[in-house]
Amino acid sequence: MPRGTQRHFSAARFPPPLPSKLVGGIAGPVPRRFQEIVPLNAGNVLTTVPPRRKRRAEPADDGRSGCHFRRTQQKYSLIASRQMVGIFVNIWVRRELVQHIGHLRIYSVGRGMMGYLGNKGCISVSFSLHQTTFCFVCSHLASGEREGDELRRNSDVSEILKSTQFQTSAELPDEGFQRRYSIIIIWLGDLNYRIALSYTETKRLLETNNWDALLQRDQLRTEREAGRVFKGWNEGRIYFAPTYKYSNNSDAYAGEIVSSSKKRRTPAWCDRILWHGEGFQLLSYARGESKFSDHRPVCGVFLVEVSVAASRPRKDLDSTNLRVGPEEFLSPTIIYAPARDT
Repeated sequence: MPRGTQRHFSAARFPPPLPSKLVGGIAGPVPRRFQEIVPLNAGNVLTTVPPRRKRRAEPADDGRSGCHFRRTQQKYSLIASRQMVGIFVNIWVRRELVQHIGHLRIYSVGRGMMGYLGNKGCISVSFSLHQTTFCFVCSHLASGEREGDELRRNSDVSEILKSTQFQTSAELPDEGFQRRYSIIIIWLGDLNYRIALSYTETKRLLETNNWDALLQRDQLRTEREAGRVFKGWNEGRIYFAPTYKYSNNSDAYAGEIVSSSKKRRTPAWCDRILWHGEGFQLLSYARGESKFSDHRPVCGVFLVEVSVAASRPRKDLDSTNLRVGPEEFLSPTIIYAPARDT
């Protein structure tokens, strides 16, 4: 007979506070993603892991880490860590789940300078939890708010999907990442899609909290509806203000104050979380209000069904009538997915 138990699963670029409905709950795997953690100069672009940033792979309990170890009072182990120029990803798993993690793969795709350097691109991490495979694609796509720049972002997505190939094992069929065979995929990061309106018109709509009018001109929504990118993917309903671009340590968008007028950018929902697969649902999609970046963090919480192979029921030691029980399911694992720049 199927049985169910709840687990929390977290995917992070850098999270806002843990949603109240999960306080006291248990987060399972906790992917954390950072970007622009080093200045994007020539030396750093050509160097994969600057030594002064290696300490980032250590767990952080300062309230900004995204794992919220103190709040949940859970113990976590680091199972994966990778940096590509300014993109940094690590995966934490509750210690009692580590024994059920397998087939861990990490793959990087550079889409920056000259089309392959790592100042833009993605780091993808794939692993199995019991009998379910997860993949987290942590990306930083092409920037720019000129007309046509969204096509470069579309191209980045297409190339990432075509290029990301995880090594396979006897337990995983050689289907390739782009075939999305039995994989739950969560794509998070600074996708950099903008709002196709002028700064003045965007600000006017922001002042009246007219999200619907703004979202109608959101490039990512437009490109998805036209079938040009992320076909078959899902995103939660957006009920929060654009996450980019803010003045330093301020609630004001860049350009609203005199000191930032030269760095004015049209506000946009650059930071996004999308998913592909079956057997899970979005519980929450929100933004946080940390001010130490020119982006605001975005967090998604998912409830995911994880399948578990049933153990063989035991009778007498001399019995030859052993049967493999039916497949059991762990009812939705919760994925807590924040996204943000440093």
